[in-house]
Amino acid sequence: MFNLRKANKGDESKIMDLVKIVLSDYGLKTNPHETDKDLSDLEDYYFSKNGWFAVIEKENEIIGSYGIFKIESKTCELRKMYLLNNYQGQGLGKLMMDDAFKKARELGYSRIVLETNKLLGKAITLYGKYGFVQYNPPHLSDRCDFAMRKEL
Repeated sequence: MFNLRKANKGDESKIMDLVKIVLSDYGLKTNPHETDKDLSDLEDYYFSKNGWFAVIEKENEIIGSYGIFKIESKTCELRKMYLLNNYQGQGLGKLMMDDAFKKARELGYSRIVLETNKLLGKAITLYGKYGFVQYNPPHLSDRCDFAMRKEL
């Protein structure tokens, strides 16, 4: 049984472990001092700034995550959407995407952007199915080489 829930204080290290595992499958690394610094304090980086962070659990193990991060008053960024490889293909990515769109709208956003890496082909395919299109932002984080956006 899977449980999608709001992330709690104390989940940060488990989420960082999840990100490390997923990225290592693609030869990528975390950067806790820059790109992944937002995972150090979910309250400060997400919840206190009109954002959201959720996790999927199975038997009290965090197996997936996503965050909604405020960029501008009407634009948010989908961040840290990760799912352990052995749980992919079971509809959990769809569950997270549907929830992310719902939460973004509830928070008042009308545009959602994201950054990713071209190595994450399954994720890019999922984003495309949800209507995201490629665009060129002013900058990309150090691990990313591809950006997408969608009007909600």
